Amino acid sequence: MNLFSDIRAAVIDALGGLAAEGVLPAGFDSAGVAVEPPRDAAHGDMATNAAMVLAKPAGMAPRALAEALAAKLTGDARILSAEAAGPGFLNLRLAPGVWQAVIGAVLGEQANYGRSTLGQGARVNVEFVSANPTGPMHVGHVRGAVFGDALAGLLSFAGYEVTREYYINDGGAQVDVLARSAYERYREANGLDPEIAEGLYPGDYLIPVGEALKEKYGDSLIDRPESDWLADIRLFATEAMMQMIRDDLALLGVRMDVFSSEKALYGTGKIEAAIEALRGLDLIYTGTLEPPKGKKPEDWEAREQTLFRSTAYGDDQDRPVQKSDGSWTYFAPDIAYHYDKVTRGFDLLIDVLGADHGGYVKRMKAVVAALSGARVPLEIKLTQLVKLWKNGEPFKMSKRAGTFVTLRDVVERAGKDVTRFIMLTRKNDAALDFDFDKVLEQSKDNPVFYVQYAHARVNSVLRKAQEAGIAADDATLIGADLALLGHDAELALVRKIAEWPRLVEIAARGQEPHRIAFYLYDLASEFHGLWNRGNDDAGLRFIQEGDAATSQAKIALVRATGVVISAGLGILGVTPVEEMR
Repeated sequence: MNLFSDIRAAVIDALGGLAAEGVLPAGFDSAGVAVEPPRDAAHGDMATNAAMVLAKPAGMAPRALAEALAAKLTGDARILSAEAAGPGFLNLRLAPGVWQAVIGAVLGEQANYGRSTLGQGARVNVEFVSANPTGPMHVGHVRGAVFGDALAGLLSFAGYEVTREYYINDGGAQVDVLARSAYERYREANGLDPEIAEGLYPGDYLIPVGEALKEKYGDSLIDRPESDWLADIRLFATEAMMQMIRDDLALLGVRMDVFSSEKALYGTGKIEAAIEALRGLDLIYTGTLEPPKGKKPEDWEAREQTLFRSTAYGDDQDRPVQKSDGSWTYFAPDIAYHYDKVTRGFDLLIDVLGADHGGYVKRMKAVVAALSGARVPLEIKLTQLVKLWKNGEPFKMSKRAGTFVTLRDVVERAGKDVTRFIMLTRKNDAALDFDFDKVLEQSKDNPVFYVQYAHARVNSVLRKAQEAGIAADDATLIGADLALLGHDAELALVRKIAEWPRLVEIAARGQEPHRIAFYLYDLASEFHGLWNRGNDDAGLRFIQEGDAATSQAKIALVRATGVVISAGLGILGVTPVEEMR
């Protein structure tokens, strides 16, 4: 049930009636017609902009059209009143039975309440994290991992078929550096002093890899030329790092459906095939580029390269795919990888990247548009930096990692659920402060605690009902007389619950999972506010001694609140708590 969609359908039907009467032109465009909560709850339950949107094609003043529409809508039994306001908005008040139906729908649909068919089963690939397999993931990866996983959860809830994917960057020079770094730890495991030269990875996390290499090879690789061991150690170390990354992701509650390897694109003809596909579209040519910004012509040696004509798709300049020596640029395997995703039949591709990849956006959008014939959109979501604080100071670097704070550092200190929720309390492209002291405090200022506490209170009410001998199973609560809920604070909570399906669709359309976190905080606030009023007004307490019927109506509202909180936390990958300790 989506009450806002249902009332919007009633508005469209009423507009159709006006069209039949000649007030509106036949075949009017209703795409811009919206039904949403009014800015001021005192104005009504819902508001529509229909008259503002359609006044011009109707040749009427917006206010006059709003009044004509109001006359039509008051014939709907669900609508108590429809009043024109301002320049032409229409405020609607709904019958009490409409709100009763919302609570019944929540209890009947349970976790499916708010699920949408918006996506209509469209296949979406969400690629996120994709950290280089050269060490443990850092705090920046935490944000990308949480955002990508929550976005995938949101889109799935909204009716899309979602694949979570990790692209392993194991084809570049960085994995050779990893191999050389691991070799030094292998030498260390054999009793020699490691030579961690500048440019190698210094973190202690490679010590176990060196010990594992000793267990496998003994001392047989000591003093052997690099050509004898580089390939084997590169593969061994990369697999060890990927296992570490999988373990870290699992600690954060993230599980990928697909791991794709960059290395698998080399020597298989996949890069060549992608470039040839572009060549067939006359988008590959040999040429030279202008000097990069900030470079003077005398400091720049122009070389002929194989270029992709990305300016044909809105990029600032064409991009090299092959160097003058015949080797591929970093862009070439990325082209092949996205071509592979297009050929796998996805309807939408989403890449979640760090903010430092902003310069990559236009070229990737260009190449996907070209390779898919503009059929498959590519959305690129950039995640901004996370600043860690503790005791009022920046959180220290991790010795184990060498130069940065690891994902595991964060999760082990704050916990999976706190980490995930806090990472979603800001829009992905806004910087975020993560204060270990604040995220663990038990107060209204800590959003994850505030939402979790609301869920725990819901369960507390259900336990107390059982202790009082009041039937509070869902089957009984569905039949409760919700007309007994009449206080403004109770109805405000019902209205907030009714917004959930609409909010899901708004968040999914905008690909903005942070909206779910914001909504849950607002829902928890309404619930806590009602709970606190009960401390002063006995008539608002959820359990009314000697009055099972009223108690069950109030408990139905409480239970519906818990269902929605649980569903929202599920999208975010946060486990709802049963009780707070």
